[in-house]
Amino acid sequence: MRRIFSIIFILILFLFIPLQTFASDINTTDKLITVDTSKQMLFAWENGKITFQTSVSTGLPQTPTVLGSYKIYLKYPTQEMIGYSEVNGHYDLTNVPNVMYFYQGYSIHGAYWHNNFGNPMSNGCVNTPLQVASWLYNWAPVGTQIEIF
Repeated sequence: MRRIFSIIFILILFLFIPLQTFASDINTTDKLITVDTSKQMLFAWENGKITFQTSVSTGLPQTPTVLGSYKIYLKYPTQEMIGYSEVNGHYDLTNVPNVMYFYQGYSIHGAYWHNNFGNPMSNGCVNTPLQVASWLYNWAPVGTQIEIF
């Protein structure tokens, strides 16, 4: 009886106490990219260790970066990005470098039009410095896991 009570108690703890995932708790041997939107930081993981980290610019409050688990599904060395945002108005950016799409039109890519990394600046994409974008593009193949929180 005492054993059953202990098991039930442990189960209740797991059900009602929320568990948080922190970047330092990730355990994988595969390549992985994590983006911490609250800290505006990107981490590249390999063999369970952070191999690279950088400041980034994620989406503005009105155009947030999507949170969740994704995989890189398409890569372009350069791409023209044309669109409209209620926050930024019309934009037409030619030769956006090292574009890695992970969900619908959301991507990680280089940004030559600002140098304000560490602060939200984008329409939802993850902006990186140009040298970082090049390194990530060459390091991460299609299928690389991305966790955004």
